[in-house]
Amino acid sequence: VQLQASGGGLVQAGGSLRLSCAASGRTSSRWVMAWFRQAPGKERDFVAAITFSGGSTKYEDSVKGRFTASRDNAKNTVYLQMNSLRPEDTAVYYCATSASVILSNLASQIAYAYWGQGTLVTVSS
Repeated sequence: VQLQASGGGLVQAGGSLRLSCAASGRTSSRWVMAWFRQAPGKERDFVAAITFSGGSTKYEDSVKGRFTASRDNAKNTVYLQMNSLRPEDTAVYYCATSASVILSNLASQIAYAYWGQGTLVTVSS
């Protein structure tokens, strides 16, 4: 399974970006897909997750109302629309997926078997 994240860049505070993560290989549209981020000097943290149908999503508290996860199963691609960006959103953003993630573990890194390479988001003040 390969995950290719893209869409990062430099944006001013208050701006928007949309990240994409395309999955290929022995993956399935039924898999849960998630976004994590790692800010400079900090640990990698959960951002958002979306179930295969898109019917269930989970967000980290600080991004609720600003970030929206969605997916296009026909393209095996998940998106993260990020609005009202803040300097503290600056991080490398990683997508992840796994065949079986129970809802209570959506925010847990160890629940995900496959990871993309990351895309850098920089928000200037």
